[in-house]
Amino acid sequence: MLEAVSHIGLWVRDQDEAKAFYTDVLGFEVRDDNTLDELGGYRWLTVGPADQPDLNIILGTPGPPAVDDATAKEALDLAAKGGMGGGILRTSDCRATCEELTARGLELTQEPDERFYGIDAAFRDPSGNQWRIVQPTEFDPEILKRQAAAGEW
Repeated sequence: MLEAVSHIGLWVRDQDEAKAFYTDVLGFEVRDDNTLDELGGYRWLTVGPADQPDLNIILGTPGPPAVDDATAKEALDLAAKGGMGGGILRTSDCRATCEELTARGLELTQEPDERFYGIDAAFRDPSGNQWRIVQPTEFDPEILKRQAAAGEW
């Protein structure tokens, strides 16, 4: 039986640039940073939120043997255009978190905004992977359905 998600992967164009962004700007910690000579110099780089030690984000550069060169270029091009998502980062105070992160150099692509599910903001990493910062709130799906049917949102 599956128990949890332990790793998610992101394609990045430059692992050093990504490592600096995820640690210096977002405040994540480095979990692994190893070059494996036996795999042709493959670099295994993972980061994650300090308070969530069981989740690792793999910052990988696409290429052989995982994908061919043409697919690697397509993946990086798609990420650069904002076509790849990193995920959603939860916070208890979206506005304060965004202020803190922008002071560290984060550029938001969407300022914090009230949504039916909470307060939501967005940014992209240096490779273009899209992330959202969300302060979730409770909502009633039945009210949401009625509002949507009435054209109220």
